[in-house]
Amino acid sequence: MLSKKMQGALNEQMKNEFFSAYLYMAMAGYCQEENLPGIANWLRVQALEEMTHGEMFFNFLCEAGGRTHLLPIDGPKNDFKSPLELFEFGLEHERFVTDSINKLTDLAVDEKNHAARIFLQWFVTEQVEEEANFSLIVSKLRRIGKDGQGLLLLDQDLASRVFVPPTAGAA
Repeated sequence: MLSKKMQGALNEQMKNEFFSAYLYMAMAGYCQEENLPGIANWLRVQALEEMTHGEMFFNFLCEAGGRTHLLPIDGPKNDFKSPLELFEFGLEHERFVTDSINKLTDLAVDEKNHAARIFLQWFVTEQVEEEANFSLIVSKLRRIGKDGQGLLLLDQDLASRVFVPPTAGAA
């Protein structure tokens, strides 16, 4: 059901999702060190989401008769000059993920692999949300500037995020 090319591309995307989790944990570590536990919490939840996304690719590969290959993951960036730089970096990373999901979806369309295309549609929609979330936080941080009170309020706000696994109907 899955061509070798599709299997390779799905395995690469699985790696991208697991790398994203690794990156967001590194970012959470930076925020913990900077005494921003709410932002660290937000990033830890983001990491859990990305782990779940990687597992979704793993499961799809298995269910579609493909073979999983866990590829090497490079170390993520660990140091940032500010929370703003951190979230700008995260936004650029999410744009990279969006591009890779779009290319993977294009491959599914080209190969007329409807099961893969339908599976990937959830991720196409998810990436709109991912980019919007990072973009909103970047916008807030730009407005805050060097205002410490504003940063503390944002930290408190982001502390309320909790992990909610995707519903059974998702992918």
